[in-house]
Formats: sequence, C-alpha cells, structure tokens
Amino acid sequence: MFGFSLAKLLVLAAIVGAVWYGFKYYTRIEAKRAAERLKAERQGGRRTAKRESVEDAETMVQCPVCKVYQPAGDTAPCDRADCPY
Repeated sequence: MFGFSLAKLLVLAAIVGAVWYGFKYYTRIEAKRAAERLKAERQGGRRTAKRESVEDAETMVQCPVCKVYQPAGDTAPCDRADCPY
C-alpha cells in the first residue's frame, strides 16, 4: 500500500523542488518590492515636486478665429483684424 517506487520518489522530488523554488521566487519579489518602497520613501521630495508642477497648470482657451491657445485670464489680441480678443 505504501510502497516506494522510483516514479513516486521522482514525483515527490519534483513537488518539493517546485515548492522550494516557488518560495525562493516569492521572497525575491517581496525583497524587490520592499527595496522599491524604501527608495520611494527616500525620494519623497521628488514626488511632491511632480505634484506641485501639476498644480501649476493653467487653463487655456482657444481663439475661435486664429486657433491659437492663450491663457484664460490673460488673453491678448493677435495680428488679425477679426480676432475677438
């Protein structure tokens, strides 16, 4: 009933090997993620600079005549006579 054959031992060795290498792979990926988190925490100032630059964006308005984009609060007329600004 519990006889050991070469095929059973090879299958058992393959299962143990798969579990072993799967565990090693999982721990390697977790170590990489932890290193990336630590790197992101150390470079926290760089992240906030990117967020601030997005907040400095300005709304632009397209002129219906000349199709040029200008800031919404500071529109200046162009060289065309029919420009609404």
